[in-house]
Amino acid sequence: MAQSSSEALARPVHGERSRTPVPQGNGPGWSKVPQVTALFWGVKVLTTGMGETASDYLGRTLGPIPAGSLGLAGLVALLILQFRTTRYRPVVYWSAIVMVSVFGTMAADVVHVVAGIPYTVSVIAFSLGLAALLTAWYASEGTLSIHSIRTRRRETFYWATVLATFALGTAVGDLTAGTLHWGYLASGLLFTALIAVPALSGRFLGLNAVAAFWWAYVLTRPLGASFADWMGVSTARGGLGWGTGPVTLALVVPIVLLVGYLAISHQDTPPGQPATGTAAGAQDPVNAGASARS
Repeated sequence: MAQSSSEALARPVHGERSRTPVPQGNGPGWSKVPQVTALFWGVKVLTTGMGETASDYLGRTLGPIPAGSLGLAGLVALLILQFRTTRYRPVVYWSAIVMVSVFGTMAADVVHVVAGIPYTVSVIAFSLGLAALLTAWYASEGTLSIHSIRTRRRETFYWATVLATFALGTAVGDLTAGTLHWGYLASGLLFTALIAVPALSGRFLGLNAVAAFWWAYVLTRPLGASFADWMGVSTARGGLGWGTGPVTLALVVPIVLLVGYLAISHQDTPPGQPATGTAAGAQDPVNAGASARS
């Protein structure tokens, strides 16, 4: 994604604030979601591409059922680890995103390949499911801001929504590339153009920052997946023929480097949060509340 679009998306969402305060009675702690920066969007697109090719590679190598079981086990394990952390930790967070990407691809593919449901139908179904999740989240919490992910309930809504966006984005990308026969490269270019729309709308047309964020978030999935498929699939299918395994490994390298950089630099650590551990004089809000009650 172009640097200007990334920065435009980062600015309005970064400045957005929830219209309702975080409920103090629900035990708020540190934010467990990174700040939205250009690097956030870069890593996000890389994980979507890697999840697409990794899912395809595992499905062909192990078979759909073993691959799906492995993907589900990895997703559950990393989400448990993410939920148990008390603050944003780049390695844990992005590892969970990677597994959501892998399993979200598998879920969308199973619906089409195993159940035989057309991508047109699955796109509609996943869209309705995502809309229902966002509606329930807003009705319950009064905000969809990612800067408000400080309670267990909001974190649950957040990860359910993230999983739904991956499944929807996978189905949309396969719809344009396969069902509509536009091909992977043309689809990737299309989504590159489309992802600039929420950035520009938020910057110049006053589009709500939260709406712009989730709009762009959904589009990162087909954007990254389309280019990854284009590199991995055979030339007979309109790709470069590099293979899904090599493409997966090639995408893992920059993901590891960027996440390692974020873990060391703390560039995307939420404001007011200790960079590592609990710094002296900066007590974890959850533990602080527990100490006060005791």
